[in-house]
Amino acid sequence: MPQKEWFAEWFDSPYYHLLYQNRNDEEAKVFIEKLCAHLQLAPQTAVLDLACGKGRHSITLAKLGFQVTGADLAPNSIQLAKEAQSALDLDKLQFVVHDMREVIPNQHFGAVFNLFTSFGYFDDLAANQQVCEAISKMLDPNGLLVIDFLNAQKVINNLVASETVYRGDIRFDIKRWANDGHIYKEISIQDPQLTAPVGPFTERVQALGLSDFHQLLEPKFELLQNFGSYHLDTFEASKSERLILIAKKKL
Repeated sequence: MPQKEWFAEWFDSPYYHLLYQNRNDEEAKVFIEKLCAHLQLAPQTAVLDLACGKGRHSITLAKLGFQVTGADLAPNSIQLAKEAQSALDLDKLQFVVHDMREVIPNQHFGAVFNLFTSFGYFDDLAANQQVCEAISKMLDPNGLLVIDFLNAQKVINNLVASETVYRGDIRFDIKRWANDGHIYKEISIQDPQLTAPVGPFTERVQALGLSDFHQLLEPKFELLQNFGSYHLDTFEASKSERLILIAKKKL
């Protein structure tokens, strides 16, 4: 059998969800509300949360009145998202297992959201263009694309080379480095219930900057705005926490 791509294996691991269990859901909710107010999407707009993880952004979008599809490659994440949806009884929301490099058949959207650095995971840089092509095909004319990415320059300048994190009695040893246009995080796991270590898993994201996204999006999209934080502050390469891009599909 062909070896799984790193993100397909790691993002579907229960240890991934355990390590990142403390993500700030309230911050995500405030960001989505501020972003949607800025975008002024019409009520009931069909939107796609692409690489949705456990669906925290999708749920907020559905509560705001949009018709939401959350899509992610990891079946475990989608199962957790469906459980959260069932508990909240949100009928404007559906979740599907989906590879972002492909088109979801027979679905079109007024907006596509790709949030929390869910881009640039691939070995082949050409796959980025494949993602953009698929998004363009799924968007309505003049549909909007939002990409929320890390600020690669600041991340590289402030890398913490190593640290140890505990979740209960499970130990995560983490190493970070940058090389060959990528940012890496290697995660080794010591679970006392197991006789051998788990992993290591190595996260790898392309260190894409604003000019890279300009070049990537230009064939299919018009870049409208960029921001540097979840408060939609001005982007500054040396200071900003995030690189948030808003683009419109070209006619």
